[in-house]
Amino acid sequence: MRKYLVCFFIGFGLLMSCETTDTISKIEEHSYLEYVNPLMGTDSEFILSNGNTYPAIATPWGMNFWTPQTAKMGDGWGYKYDDYKIRGIKQTHQPSPWINDYAAFSLMATSGILKYKEEERASWFSHKAEIAKPHYYSVYLADYDITAEVTPTSRAAHFRFTFPEADTSYIMVDAFFKGSMVEIFPKERKIVGYARNNSGGVPENFHNYFVVEFDKDFEINHTWGDNWNLEENATLSKGEHVGGIIGFKTKQGEQVHARVASSFISVEQAQRNLDTEIGQDSFEQTKEKARVAWEKELGKIHVEGPDIDQIRTFYSSLYRVLLFPRSFYEYDQHGNVVHYSPYNGKVLPGYMYTDNGFWDTFRAVFPFFNLMYPDFTTKVMEGLANTYKESGWLPEWASPGHRNSMIGSNSASIIADAYLKGNMRNEDIPVLFEAVLKNADTEEGRPENSVGRAGLTYYNSLGYVPYDVGINENAARTLEYAYADFTIAEMAKKMGKEDIAARFYKQSQNYRHLFDPETKWMRGKNADGKFQSPFNPLKWGDAFTEGNSLHYTWSVFQDIEGLVSLMGGKEAFAGKLDEVFQMPPVFDDSYYGFTIHEIREMQIVNMGNYAHGNQPIQHMIYLYNYVGQPFKAQEKVRDVLTKLYAATPDGYCGDEDNGQTSAWYVFSSLGFYPVTPGVAQYVIGAPLFTKAELSLENGKKIVINAPNNYKESKYIKSMQINGKPWNNTYLEYETLINGGTIEFEMSSTPNTSWGTDATSVPFSLSKSN
Repeated sequence: MRKYLVCFFIGFGLLMSCETTDTISKIEEHSYLEYVNPLMGTDSEFILSNGNTYPAIATPWGMNFWTPQTAKMGDGWGYKYDDYKIRGIKQTHQPSPWINDYAAFSLMATSGILKYKEEERASWFSHKAEIAKPHYYSVYLADYDITAEVTPTSRAAHFRFTFPEADTSYIMVDAFFKGSMVEIFPKERKIVGYARNNSGGVPENFHNYFVVEFDKDFEINHTWGDNWNLEENATLSKGEHVGGIIGFKTKQGEQVHARVASSFISVEQAQRNLDTEIGQDSFEQTKEKARVAWEKELGKIHVEGPDIDQIRTFYSSLYRVLLFPRSFYEYDQHGNVVHYSPYNGKVLPGYMYTDNGFWDTFRAVFPFFNLMYPDFTTKVMEGLANTYKESGWLPEWASPGHRNSMIGSNSASIIADAYLKGNMRNEDIPVLFEAVLKNADTEEGRPENSVGRAGLTYYNSLGYVPYDVGINENAARTLEYAYADFTIAEMAKKMGKEDIAARFYKQSQNYRHLFDPETKWMRGKNADGKFQSPFNPLKWGDAFTEGNSLHYTWSVFQDIEGLVSLMGGKEAFAGKLDEVFQMPPVFDDSYYGFTIHEIREMQIVNMGNYAHGNQPIQHMIYLYNYVGQPFKAQEKVRDVLTKLYAATPDGYCGDEDNGQTSAWYVFSSLGFYPVTPGVAQYVIGAPLFTKAELSLENGKKIVINAPNNYKESKYIKSMQINGKPWNNTYLEYETLINGGTIEFEMSSTPNTSWGTDATSVPFSLSKSN
């Protein structure tokens, strides 16, 4: 067995000897955090996304994240790896630069002459003097000889500032723009306030209330008002953009701590969150609690392999999967779960989650939760039921309330998959079923165009959303609605609602209306039944969403067998798949008027027209399994895993998007992927590691062994499940959830006979009828 020699860090000390893979495996069992790089994907900008991420210093699914701020206030790209100055460490709730942030405020420390304006206070820093881990961040602020550290809880955080000897050192709280307040209480060593900044999706009474407690007396206290107007010796400021400043003398190496918490409910609740989650804990105690929280979740999947970089990429990706959706609830004085509703502005009982775009995450993130985190999924479902009760609609994109972004009715897939796998409270089932039916039947009264189904009246009467009636992305909408209809039918069937199931099974075939038999691609269709003309399958946007016909034609998750038949059979279908990879990365960007970043990311990775950097095509590779060529899926999955991902600042090939692109990596590296959420199957690709062990919440374990799995061994020679030969190109949910052992024998040459029987093919609706 090949050994991989590596020198690596344990904690923050250097292990001075090199170890083998066997030793690495033992270390992994105890320190999964050491493999996570929160800077993965941070080398991004508007014109090219290598992830569009920021280092989120948080606990899993925490209500608040913290991140160093290198860009100006309000910039969606708040931390860019190539920047060289830090303006502060801010509380952030941003799910995406395109959605932007809300409820942000920051802390910054300086020394010497007072500099508090955003541009002036910014300090040079270097990645050489920066430590970024999910549970801890440290940076040296070179202009002030200050080290700033932060470690989080879900609703609070602990800061530690190490100062130089100085007659005047400062810590400032910037409450940001769009409405803010700060009040300083010198005798209590405290600053309280609120931040109201947002990018939409909030009621009129929206506030993020915060409390900051210090462990050193204030010798100076100032505020600033609007237009950066310094108000010396003031203790209160309220306006469009205000902040607070405290100051004191410091000795060389003196450490000053700040304990911070916030609440969407009240200042009193923010204080309660602080007292409950940090209290009198030391910085190191808070840090240790955050470390344990991450080790618990990351450690539910243990992987081993000869390539340490792949292990780093796995856990860096898993970390991203475990950030969103964000917890948006708190605990009241009696310990009850309550939430401020971002839909009606009331404080109500029960769970609430937010900051998620279901257009992205229905594909793999929520299927991952249904397998590995069913209890969490049940809470999210309760939160979705609360959203429906409070707003009358399901949240297709929430941040924190309804946002007008993306398309589809993909909440149906998420809800149906959770219900079919038993991850839903009985009392939420009728509420959520009513909600998905409303999405499918009601077009009026939607709070945002993206909520519900735009073009619903056309879709329900014609079977598709027409190209020529002023509804953009119409073909993409039709395909996504048809898949959502399938998931509704599956849910209705299990509930015993046969009439409803029959209706939606029929509607799930609506994809057929858009299949053009001449070009063999999906194509927009006019209201009179004629296909759009002219038609260029390489044209991005227009009838499609952030892609072209080559990407969206495969979005028939529910009935690949039906699509195979429309294309003329297995060989023709496989040829179309091949064509996407074999053609050059040509494109038509005329709909946008410029080359959007998703197009550029496809163009530069040398995989033809395969655009893994965006979500619509991410399942496509697995479709080779449906036409007797699973060895091609195995080869191309390995290519994407090893070429398009790395635990580096440029480590993604496009937007990471709330964990979806990371979830593709996590699933695919384990050897399987949920092509059709709502169906209790996972389609097999090929594992990346020599061993993986999944610890399920029911106490069972899934062990995946591929002992001869090395760089050149990308093909499955044979496979066994619990000691019995397995020739199907899919795994059943029941097989996985009951635990067991999956054995892969890998090879450097393709086995063109494995998984090619007619009975080896995954689920398709046409095949099942």
